[in-house]
Amino acid sequence: MMQAKSLAVYKNRPVLVVETGEKITISLPGGETLRVREKDIEPIYPGPCVQADIEREPPAGDPRSAWELLEGNKSTLKELAELVYDAYTAQTAWSAYLLLKEGLYFSGSPEEVTCRSLEEVTLGEQKRLGKQQDRAERDAFLERLKSQTLRLPEDRRFLQDVEALSYGKTEKSRTLKDLGKPETPQEAHKLLLNSGFWTPHINPYPSRYGLSILSAAVPVNPPPQEEERLDLTRLKAFAIDNAWSGDPDDAVSIEDDCLWIHVADPAASVVPGSPADIEARGRGATLYLPEGASRMIADDALPLFALGLTEISPALSFKVRLNEDASIEETEIFRSMVSVTRLTYEEADARIEDIPDLKGLCLLAERNLKRRLESGAVSIDLPETHIFVSAGQVSVEPIKSYRSSDMVRECMLLAGEGAGLWALQRRLPFPYVSQEAGELPDEPLEGLAGSFQLRRCMRPRTLSAKPGIHWGLGLDAYTQVTSPLRRYTDLLAHQQIRAFLRKESPLSEEDILLRLAAGEAAASCVAQAERASRSHWLAAYLADKKGSQWSGVMMEKRGLRSVVMIPDLGIETQVAVKNDPEPNETVALTLLSVKIPEGEAVFAAS
Repeated sequence: MMQAKSLAVYKNRPVLVVETGEKITISLPGGETLRVREKDIEPIYPGPCVQADIEREPPAGDPRSAWELLEGNKSTLKELAELVYDAYTAQTAWSAYLLLKEGLYFSGSPEEVTCRSLEEVTLGEQKRLGKQQDRAERDAFLERLKSQTLRLPEDRRFLQDVEALSYGKTEKSRTLKDLGKPETPQEAHKLLLNSGFWTPHINPYPSRYGLSILSAAVPVNPPPQEEERLDLTRLKAFAIDNAWSGDPDDAVSIEDDCLWIHVADPAASVVPGSPADIEARGRGATLYLPEGASRMIADDALPLFALGLTEISPALSFKVRLNEDASIEETEIFRSMVSVTRLTYEEADARIEDIPDLKGLCLLAERNLKRRLESGAVSIDLPETHIFVSAGQVSVEPIKSYRSSDMVRECMLLAGEGAGLWALQRRLPFPYVSQEAGELPDEPLEGLAGSFQLRRCMRPRTLSAKPGIHWGLGLDAYTQVTSPLRRYTDLLAHQQIRAFLRKESPLSEEDILLRLAAGEAAASCVAQAERASRSHWLAAYLADKKGSQWSGVMMEKRGLRSVVMIPDLGIETQVAVKNDPEPNETVALTLLSVKIPEGEAVFAAS
């Protein structure tokens, strides 16, 4: 019979029985009382006792000697307490109960305590000793970590959980918990840097977004030899890109009133549902990092399909016939063979006046830009930088504006517009890109502040199997077809085009939508990892430049702070600026601090 002032166990905690009856009133550690059923508690000491009795430390005991005496026999909790602690009190009863639950020497219930076998005890003692040694080693490691005196490489095993958290492979870290620190990727990154275990040149963001830093592994077959292709090697075709680009997948030519856009043709081998197609869809896009590229399609596809890496390249060529105002009269698409000359933007600009085709392409592009602006296109021109890592050094270079760069952009837009109209006329299910109209200011500002203002009006683009207006580009129908080596949606468009040209069954609208959703979800992760990686490497670049001076441009006022653009870094920062400068005015800045784990740099107005 349960008695008042006796000791019991409720949910593995010692409780005092306050009152008995149909329900038992118990007092929990801390003084809270509960009414519970008798079967919910387990009596271990008849009392009388008070809360203070439980809180006192029991005398030192010898459970192993008690086990040796009881080996092969059964006992009770009372006898166990007397053997181990030489007394049966509230404290020793609770301690004996804990021994029972520990299960090293004894098992069973308070009414019937059974001794473990010799083999079980020996194994249990070995495990406990191992845990004690591990705990001692871990405690020593934590002290070394706090004093920044790590022993490498042997301490690496203790930091694996911290690395896993920083890489986004887990949400927990025993080490951070032991240190009383938040278990976040940023805190893990900070610890790894502060301890010297990581350097600023370790970029955790691709892994944090679930991406591989290795290119696609599925090999791509050469284009089929028997396929008929239109010979366009007579045309002067130019693949123009940044000097650091290594995967040229588009080139341009001009012939009378026709613009030719030649695009790499990996869809000749990467067919829908193939292993290479599935891998490309899972990646969504090529991941471009300052330390290198992780390609959507295997590296072995570049010499087969990239334009200008061999004397003759297979291509999908878009022939866009233009009216005088650069509007599209007709678009034709051919499987082709082209001979491509590669140029950097700088090289192309230097030769525009010497090469009639380049000059003609630039004039055509200027006409198209005029047409788009008259149709409501929004022109945004903000500074960009190229961040790259080579031989352990981080470099940041402003990206210059080139006439040839503007020309290539307009030609690629004409290819996308022409391909969209071509597919629409043939009722071919196709991946279209659209954008809803944003609210423009009545009187946009000039210069960088104006571009910043306009960018804030932009709405997200939308991918669909149906055409729609692209407000920002000023186009009624638009798709992307010029980067099938880099973007899965472009590859998907090529697969549809090739199916039509070969008189094969194209993918249905439902299939297009499913593939668009999967590819775009993956591409979104790529974009986030690229942005985070740029911030990381920029912080690493600035880490040893505290106190350096930078020139900023006033963008807009936000409360007590102002948004300032730093063109040489291609970033915006918020600072408190005195004298309230006008938009586009120059602001002198000083770099105060850098937080690499957060990818942040803090500036102040000088």
